Amino acid sequence: MQRWLGTMASALLVLALALSAVAGPAAVGGPRATGFVVRMELTGPIGPAAAEYVDETLARAQRDGATAVVLRMDTPGGLSDAMRTIIASILASKQPVLGYVAPGGARAASAGTYILYACQIAAMAPATHVGAATPVPLGDAAPLPLGNTPAPAGSTPRPESDAEATKVLNDAIASIRTLAQLNGRNAEWAEQAVRGAATLTADEALQKHVIDFVAADTDALLRSAEGHRVHVAGNDITLHVAGLPVRDYAPNWRTHLLGIVTHPTIAYMLLLAGVYGLVLEAFHPGVLLPGIAGAICLLIGLYALQLLPVNYAGLALMALGIALVLAELLAPSVGAIGIGGVVAFVIGSIMLFNTGVPGYAVNLGVIGGIAFSAAALLALLLRQVTRSRRTRPFNGDAQLLRGTGELLHGVTAGGESWARIGGEQWRVRCESALPAGARVRVVGRDGLLLRVTAA
Repeated sequence: MQRWLGTMASALLVLALALSAVAGPAAVGGPRATGFVVRMELTGPIGPAAAEYVDETLARAQRDGATAVVLRMDTPGGLSDAMRTIIASILASKQPVLGYVAPGGARAASAGTYILYACQIAAMAPATHVGAATPVPLGDAAPLPLGNTPAPAGSTPRPESDAEATKVLNDAIASIRTLAQLNGRNAEWAEQAVRGAATLTADEALQKHVIDFVAADTDALLRSAEGHRVHVAGNDITLHVAGLPVRDYAPNWRTHLLGIVTHPTIAYMLLLAGVYGLVLEAFHPGVLLPGIAGAICLLIGLYALQLLPVNYAGLALMALGIALVLAELLAPSVGAIGIGGVVAFVIGSIMLFNTGVPGYAVNLGVIGGIAFSAAALLALLLRQVTRSRRTRPFNGDAQLLRGTGELLHGVTAGGESWARIGGEQWRVRCESALPAGARVRVVGRDGLLLRVTAA
């Protein structure tokens, strides 16, 4: 009995030692963080597709129970409406958002600066930069006034335009200062970035307290953010994200499709494909394929245009240009109508997305290629018209009297014979003697008898 009790005591002691060895590290290091971190990529111009991607990713992260979200950015800027949508999604998120400008060589310019300021944690990778957040007025080539810069000498004052520009500038400054104050960052430099297009490198941004730290990669970012207190959805929380697994949430097919469709060059080509498809269907009724494809392309193009900042004067010039080119095709002239249509089309294409926003302009090579094709088609049409005007008629006496042929039998002076003229056999009379096979030219007609002479 004593031996059995001794054996049980020894076994319990070994088990206790094993459990203490397993639990020891956790007890020394404190409670381990659980969960995971979502990472999403925001690259390229900020537009409707980017705004939808950020909003859906943040909502999905909340449903999946993510601990935090890393928003990795490399953007030249984008549209104001899309930027404000992204900022609203970040501020409404239940998970802290860690803005991270990466990889090396990336930037958070213009709208990207506002988004970085909206994130609860702001970080940058080495060799990146941030800033140049001056808003660009859409549909106006004149820049916004910077600070108290006087108007150029001799320029005509535009009080209405200046007042509107000042309102836009002040609104942008108030927005970024609000974000800076919310997350405890440098509001004075933020105003300089908007008012004077100031920029900073990663180390400079850290010194000026524009960002919280510089991190080489996502793991370093999470380690640096460990223990930071941030304000999320009205509550102050402490981040425990070091060592958590990272899950990449890529854009879904709808976001990819929206990104493709809302690219200005793609939207431009869809619009043209739709117009020309319907025109081909009008010229060749019943083919169906050009009409169906054209209608689909036109509807998708119009959908993209209502999401993008479009200059409607440019759109009107494009429509006028296409109408003039079609008028030239239907009623050929000396080319003035068609040339005017090509010029109007090119000018309208350049004006269509002339917003000054990086990434939101139609590729000039595409415009040049389409304009060249239209000009080549117009030149071919004018050449055909010129040739048709110089071509002799193909029927009637005028055509017959200019015809030539070959004698089927010899003919004496003033006699009659037969000849093949224009693929037909005619009875002919010639004033001079000619042998069979001689070439003759028609000089007159008496009913069904042709008068010919040696050709």
